[in-house]
Amino acid sequence: MTTEQFVETMDSGALIVANSPVHEVMHRLSQEAIRITLEINNSYHTQDEIISLMSELTGRKVDESFRLFPPFYTDCGKNIRIGKRVFFNSGCKFQDQGGIVIGDDVLVGQNCVIATLNHAEDPDHRADMI
Repeated sequence: MTTEQFVETMDSGALIVANSPVHEVMHRLSQEAIRITLEINNSYHTQDEIISLMSELTGRKVDESFRLFPPFYTDCGKNIRIGKRVFFNSGCKFQDQGGIVIGDDVLVGQNCVIATLNHAEDPDHRADMI
């Protein structure tokens, strides 16, 4: 399954069964997000480097007008879309598998949490995700 197919599946709202191929891709992408966010959060970067790292994290070109005060956390990254003239203040945490779209001219406040994923309510299927 490609990253694009993963994003399509997640955007469809389908039930993601634990240990399914989609779930395995989710794990692989989360490991990539951990690597990139550790890079963002643990050393100083120029504005150009932040743009490059966020573009790698999201899998899409992030506009040069984007600004970030680290730390920033996400558990996937590939289902975040960022508009122009956007600012993320420090401590933001995104759970983006279900999709996060940040439009133009948005300022995201300090320690903001955006979560777009849930688990099944049935205890027998608690590891499944919606």
